[in-house]
Amino acid sequence: MACSCPDMRTMGSCPAVHRCPLSAVGCASQSPHIWHSWVYSAKSSLNVLSPFSVRALESSSSPLQVNFLACQLFALAAAFWFRLYLSPRRTNPAIRHAVATLLGVAFVVFCFGWYSVHIFILVFSSYLIMIQATTNLHRYSMIMAMGYLTICQASRAIIFSYGILSTDFSGPLMIITQKITTLGFQVHDGMYRKSEELTAEQRRVAVHSKPSLIEYLSYQLSFLTILVGPCSNYKDYMEFIEGHHVRRRLAQANCKKSVEDNGLEPSPKRAVVHKLFVSIVCLVLFLTLTKTFPIAYNTDVHFVSEAPFLYRLIYAFFSVQAARPKFYFAWTFADAINNAAGYGFSGFDENGKASWDLISNLNILGIETATSFKTFIDNWNIQTGVWLKCVCYDRAPCYRTALTFILSALWHGVYPGYYFTFITGIPITMAARIVRRNFRPYFVSSPVLKFGYDVTTWAATQLSITYTVMPFLVLAVEPTVRFYRSMYFHIHVISIAIVITAAAVGRAKPRPRQEHHSNNNVKAK
Repeated sequence: MACSCPDMRTMGSCPAVHRCPLSAVGCASQSPHIWHSWVYSAKSSLNVLSPFSVRALESSSSPLQVNFLACQLFALAAAFWFRLYLSPRRTNPAIRHAVATLLGVAFVVFCFGWYSVHIFILVFSSYLIMIQATTNLHRYSMIMAMGYLTICQASRAIIFSYGILSTDFSGPLMIITQKITTLGFQVHDGMYRKSEELTAEQRRVAVHSKPSLIEYLSYQLSFLTILVGPCSNYKDYMEFIEGHHVRRRLAQANCKKSVEDNGLEPSPKRAVVHKLFVSIVCLVLFLTLTKTFPIAYNTDVHFVSEAPFLYRLIYAFFSVQAARPKFYFAWTFADAINNAAGYGFSGFDENGKASWDLISNLNILGIETATSFKTFIDNWNIQTGVWLKCVCYDRAPCYRTALTFILSALWHGVYPGYYFTFITGIPITMAARIVRRNFRPYFVSSPVLKFGYDVTTWAATQLSITYTVMPFLVLAVEPTVRFYRSMYFHIHVISIAIVITAAAVGRAKPRPRQEHHSNNNVKAK
């Protein structure tokens, strides 16, 4: 029988994948009309999976994907060479800076061609601000970086609509924007604010002098992080280049003497091998699951109108689960590259084993077992969360959660789906806090009750995440509204109702009467 799917007609016949993706758990309708609209082609399904900073994996036929993978594989080999043959013990930091910068420049030119000019324009313009500005350095850096990033992303959205540009350079721009603004705030903290005005973490990462040009370029364009990231603190990166990175953390863990005795530092080989294995597994899952559960089908007109609510909810859950391995692969592989170069050591775990997760971008186990919205967010795109906390959440005078979500949406791009996702996340986050604060204490006294509570909150968290991130994946307004209508806006209604109810109950409760006490009963010292 000839296939009537819009993207399959040229293939001559229906492939096996054209069957209902969830036929194993029961299909809502098996009429021929429905069967022929179950699955889009792999290309069309991948084109709607606009990622956070993993834009290179958009299309299975994109030249950028081939270049991206080639550069990452070369970066892994170069990272081992960088650690072994350009060790800080035998190599001047200036040479390490120069090599890291030149390799990074080569990667962006190889991947993006003339579009890489945008990356260099942003980096050099921001350095001019760095050396010229004073007390408003952090503000100018934020305006420059976010402004240029937004212009580039808006141009991409207008010119190429919702298509995927084969030379999409916005991923590296997003990472560089994080680094520019992070360094701007940290220099501002170190040079133009008093120590007592800073939090403990701000004091730790504060930068007390402006970087030289080669130091700035190395931090921004290092081959270790130029394509996928992650962003890290400037001081941590400088310690890595200068050779103090591992020893500083060993000293904090009271292991300095043992290192001086044998002259050896913890090896990252075990961590690298483990992360490469995880990356390969995630890549295989990505190449198989995303074809089986295309995101686009969640907004298919026939599916939305004819499949029952429970089936649509189950399919949405599995399709979002199938979209995650792409991010798992890219971020875990990037972490392995940094570890191979000797960057990322954070100390020792409770079993005495070296831990290489200082700049890890995700915790897969924490994500998949999260029992709260906050736990999921804390384990997903970790370094972006650290960046948002550094430049927005810790500094906003009011409405910190809302402003942080809005900045995150603006950083991701101009597609409406991003704003649907992050605005939806605001009431969900507030409702989750209210529920956890008021109900969790009743379930922790008994192991059985605690287990039941954990299972229930895990399911609620995963379904809430599925509901929240769907606009992020479909991008446009029409499919987003269609999906939320098919879900009856139930998460919106529930979360907003919880927030309103909690606010009403809080106002209705009588405030405890405050009595004025004298200090006459305080004994003089």
